[in-house]
Parts: sequence; C-alpha cells; structure tokens
Amino acid sequence: MPMPLPYTAALERRRLRPDIPRFFPMDTSAFSPTLPAAAGAVIGYLIGSLSFAVIISRLFGLADPRTYGSGNPGATNVLRSGSKGAAILTLLFDALKAYVPVIVAQRLGADALTTMLIGLGAFLGHLWPVFFRFEGGKGVATAAGALLAYDPAMGGLSLLVWLGMAVVFRYSSLASLAAAIAAPALQVALNGWGPTALGVIVMSALLIWRHEANIRKLLAGQESKIGQKAAPPSDAAR
Repeated sequence: MPMPLPYTAALERRRLRPDIPRFFPMDTSAFSPTLPAAAGAVIGYLIGSLSFAVIISRLFGLADPRTYGSGNPGATNVLRSGSKGAAILTLLFDALKAYVPVIVAQRLGADALTTMLIGLGAFLGHLWPVFFRFEGGKGVATAAGALLAYDPAMGGLSLLVWLGMAVVFRYSSLASLAAAIAAPALQVALNGWGPTALGVIVMSALLIWRHEANIRKLLAGQESKIGQKAAPPSDAAR
C-alpha cells in the first residue's frame, strides 16, 4: 500500500490535476463578486459622507452653508458666502471623494460592478451623509468625480455640457440638469450597457430629483445665478 503524500504535496497535485477531488468541496464563486462589491459600496458611502462644504466653511470661519442661500452644502452655495477659495476647495474635494476611491479600486483590479458601487456609494454618502445628520447636498461635484473615474471621455463630455450651459445661462442648476440628462446617453453611446451604465442612470435620476426645488424656481424665474450673493434659505430649500 503506497504511503500517503504529505499535505502540501497533495495540495500541489490537486492544483495541477483538477480532476482529483477536493477534501472539502464548496463552490464559493457566488460569493466572490458580491462581497467586494458590498464592501466597496460601504467604503464609498462613508467617504462620500464627508461634507466638505461644511468642513471647509468651518476651517475658513464661514457660516454653515446649510443656513444661507439655497441651504445646500455644495460648492455653488459656498460661493455665495463670498469666499471663492472655500468654494474651489469644496468643489475639488467633493469631486475627489468619489474619483480617488474608484481609481484606487480600478488599479487594484476591481471589476466593473465594484467600481460602479464605490462611486455610487460616494454619491449617496454626499446626498445623505451619516456624519452630518443625513443633511447632504445635491451631489453634482461628487457625481462628476465618479463619472471621470468611470470613463474620462464620458465624464469629460458631461463636464463640457455643464460648462457650456453654465457659461451661456449662468444657472448652475440648469447646467447640472443638462449634464445629468446627457451623462447616461454618453455612457451608453461610448461604452454600451453594463453595471456602470446602471450606476450613471441612478445617479442622474437622483440628481434631477434633488433639483426639484431648483426646477420650480427656474420655471418661475426666481433661480439664483452663479456667484449671486447669499440670502437666507426658504423653508422649501431646506
């Protein structure tokens, strides 16, 4: 009777000969894409929950952006405080909190579902930040960061749509709505359907929904233009 192979040698034989049965047969393939995707969504959400409009305003000694203008903790409303530096930093960090995690995940070899959920999680964290009593912004800069990380061409074209509308009409909300409508179409046209397209559609739909009050103001001719000085927020804007 032949002597049993040492444990390590047996493992090596099974690696080279897949026809040899395993000691503990178990199909774990169903869990492999799910766990990283779920973890990525949670990590993205926690990073997205950092409300840089509030954080940077505090560092600059400014009023909480949730207490003036539109009441929205975002770069456009911070600009209404009169501090261009604070507004630029808010815009930059709100975009980076989605861009950087997605890029890191891509470099680590994450699949499309995981990277999509990381970006979407960051976007949802901005809308409903757990660290700031779930009082978040509209998510324009964070969505832009995610789009640029998903695909620079699609994200860049979406930003061009925003820029063109902002330059012509001077309404940040109108520019954001136009970019939100364009982004899913650009993603599908450039890259086809898939997890990323689904994520872009969800972000665009939520972004449009978060601009409901701005849509009403635009229709009534009462929307503030880019750079317009702040006023106390109305109850509807809160």
